[in-house]
Amino acid sequence: MTYPTTLRGSRGLVKPSDASLGVNARALGLLAGAQVAIGAAAIFARFALTAAGPLSVSALRMGIAAVPVVALAALRGRYARLDGATERRLQLAGLALAVHFGTWIASLQHASVAVSTLLVCSTPVFTEAWSLTRTRRPRPLVLASLALAAAGVAIVAGVPSRSETPLGIALALCGAAAMAVYLLLVRASDPRYTTLAVVGRTYPIAAGVLTCGAVVAHDGFPGLHASGAWAGILALALVSQLFGHTAINAAVRVLSATFVAMTVLLEPLVAAIAAAIVFGEHPAPFTAAGALLVLGAIALALRAETAAPPLSV
Repeated sequence: MTYPTTLRGSRGLVKPSDASLGVNARALGLLAGAQVAIGAAAIFARFALTAAGPLSVSALRMGIAAVPVVALAALRGRYARLDGATERRLQLAGLALAVHFGTWIASLQHASVAVSTLLVCSTPVFTEAWSLTRTRRPRPLVLASLALAAAGVAIVAGVPSRSETPLGIALALCGAAAMAVYLLLVRASDPRYTTLAVVGRTYPIAAGVLTCGAVVAHDGFPGLHASGAWAGILALALVSQLFGHTAINAAVRVLSATFVAMTVLLEPLVAAIAAAIVFGEHPAPFTAAGALLVLGAIALALRAETAAPPLSV
């Protein structure tokens, strides 16, 4: 949605800048709050993991977030079956979402908050790699993003430490790839399916898959006395999932999609700053250098993404 630079009133040309800036200021504030909420997810997850396994934390996060989403979707009639192919795509998308959260939260047990969050935010690099394999028409920005991402990950993985282990790096990258699959499946869905219709299907599927995985893997759920873990889980579900992602959807109605997409670069920065304050985590120089390359790769991939037409799966 765009706003005019001037409005004609009864007294001639008047500036609507106060009203427009007020709307944009609120949208910017909402977007900033959303990125802080999402960037803090790793901090919340660390607290949750003190008394629960990664699968159970992921299952509870998605399960709690799914309750109001499912209720609202049902109330608004968003479960009408409009397209069989889209229904199947969204079932697969729910599975991909489960893999995303399960692997990323597990990575926090084997990697620092900063590196884990940075790598899981590399989803745009994976979507651009998929686009390249489909179109077979390389674009400079895509090739540059892939090269930078490969170099950055090689540096981070090449100097593993107690904080950054190969397993943690692999799990975070798996989470990024799974989110890329999720987004590609959702993007290819029938446009009659609204955002509420999509998450009303994918959230409960992800919660169910993760719950089954936690039971099969004997991944312990937190006891009622584990107040710190429950606080982390509730914050993940209500702050990061419901508020964070909902606020981004609201902000994009006022701000440009390109601008909103680029703000994903704030998430690893917020996570790194929060981890330094809360846990005293400070990346090694080589790790920081590799992280900067990955950050640049994400920026280039997002730029390439916004310059290209949507790609069907």
